[in-house]
Amino acid sequence: MCCSNFRESDEHERILGVEANKGAIAVMVVIVCVCVCVCVCVCVCGMTKGSCPERLLGEERKRTCSRPCKADKDCGNKRQCLCDGHCGLSCVAPGRTCPWPLPPSENSAARLLSPKPIFSALLEVRCEPGFTLPSGLDVTIRRCQGDRQWSGDEPICTGGFQLFPASLLVPSCCPLPDEVINTFSIQGDATVGTSIRYSCLADTVGSSENYCQENQTWQYPHPICKKVYCQPPKEVEQGYVVAVQKTEYEVGFEIHYLCKKNFLLDGPQTVTCLSNGSWSAPPPYCRARCLIPAERSRVVIGGVKRWPFDVTDGMVPHGENVMFYCKHPHKQCGFTAAQACFDGKLQPPACYLEPTWFQYKLFPHRLVSEIEACESGDVE
Repeated sequence: MCCSNFRESDEHERILGVEANKGAIAVMVVIVCVCVCVCVCVCVCGMTKGSCPERLLGEERKRTCSRPCKADKDCGNKRQCLCDGHCGLSCVAPGRTCPWPLPPSENSAARLLSPKPIFSALLEVRCEPGFTLPSGLDVTIRRCQGDRQWSGDEPICTGGFQLFPASLLVPSCCPLPDEVINTFSIQGDATVGTSIRYSCLADTVGSSENYCQENQTWQYPHPICKKVYCQPPKEVEQGYVVAVQKTEYEVGFEIHYLCKKNFLLDGPQTVTCLSNGSWSAPPPYCRARCLIPAERSRVVIGGVKRWPFDVTDGMVPHGENVMFYCKHPHKQCGFTAAQACFDGKLQPPACYLEPTWFQYKLFPHRLVSEIEACESGDVE
């Protein structure tokens, strides 16, 4: 029984020892956890403070920095001690906003990465295809600073190379309304910098060119196709219009003109109705013949020296040149002066003197048209 009691006592002590060891282990685990938490907290706090750079005076001159601080207690009621980029820890109002949206840029596009453009919000600026920043990249990130401005210099995207093959880039085009497409046949390309040519369809006529500008708009309004007619031609004095009598004439229709006897047609004999509703030429004139104002002196017509009474009816047609003979005022010689017939009017030159009947009958060899011609140097 004593042995039994001894064994029970020994077993009891062993159990108590194990329990004591467990308690000690538990205490050690708790101490280790506390130490780890403290270390992590210290490390995190140290990293947070160390991640904000010191205020750089060189950068400070380029922008307005708020009052420096080390903790929130160094700032006012509405400000907090926050990291403000190159300004370092500064007293900043967290609700301050930066400009948004930004003015459009020619070669880049901006996109807000944060819900609102407030302090510490991020902004992405991406260059258009084929353009890059001075750094060689095509994108940069800007941060909303305490001075209500986006960080960094204004991004400038410049050309120099294409990010994609030209064949993969979608060309810019000018729009073509459906009514134009259904009205015209189009020759050419509607891309920016090119020209197209319209031709009216069906029974309409007309054509026009247009140019697609850089802003993807057409240089001129689209033309209008409509049925075009020409009005009846005007009558011609001393002439006839040879055509079917109509109130209006279709495009391409031709009419002809004729003059009465002894009148000469001055102008086109045939005119055509054009697509702009006008005739291809104005109406012609029927010009009258001219009576030769000489009876007893020969004249030169068509290079031939002739008496006026030998010419049919003593008249020349409109436009014909007649050479009259004049006597030199100081020498016994003659020279010629030309006059043209114009619509029934032919005046002799001022130097011409009509011979008398007596001179013509008794001294025909002394007529000015029959005497020796003057030398070329004698005529002024």
